[in-house]
Amino acid sequence: MCVDGGTTPTAVNHPQRVELLTDLMVLAFQCDQTRIITFMLENGFGSRFYDFLGVAQDHHSLTHHFGDESMIADVVKINTWEMEQFAMLVQKLKDVPEGEGTLLDSCAILCASTMSDGNDHLPYDLPIVLAGRGGGAISPGRHTVYTEQEPRADLYIALMGMLGVNVSTFGTHGSKPLSGLA
Repeated sequence: MCVDGGTTPTAVNHPQRVELLTDLMVLAFQCDQTRIITFMLENGFGSRFYDFLGVAQDHHSLTHHFGDESMIADVVKINTWEMEQFAMLVQKLKDVPEGEGTLLDSCAILCASTMSDGNDHLPYDLPIVLAGRGGGAISPGRHTVYTEQEPRADLYIALMGMLGVNVSTFGTHGSKPLSGLA
C-alpha cells in the first residue's frame, strides 16, 4: 500500500490502517458496491499493542487485570480509542448526502464486544451500539436496556429481517426478533 502517493510501499500503522479502511467502507456503500461489511478492529484474543496511545501491554493481557487500576485505565484508553473510530465511521456516513437524508440513514451499523468484562470472561450485559436508521426500520438516538440474558441473538434476527432474511431462530438463544428497534 502506498500512502505517500509514490510507488514505494510504505508501512501503514494501525490508526492509519483503520482510517483508510473506514474511508474504503464508506466509499463501497456510497458507490453501491456492497450492502454488508464486517470490520473487526481486533480479535478478542489478539495481542495488539497500542503504543500510539501510550499503552505498554497488549490489549488481551490488560483485560485480565485482576482489579489492577493501572491496567483498567489502559483498557479504558484502548476502548475509548476504538469507540472514537466507530464514531468516525458513523460521522463519515452521516456526511454523505443520499436522497432526502444521508448514507447513515440508509445503514444499520452495529458496534459490539464479545465480552462485558474480559477479566471474568462475562459474555452478558454486553456493550452494543446500533447506529443509523436502517432505511427507516430503526429509531436511533436512545439508550435501551434489555432484561433478557442473551438478547444479542434476537438483535441479529431483527437485523436479518430488515434485510429480507426471515429466520425464526439464530444461534443457541435467538428465538424472536428483538423488539423496540423501530
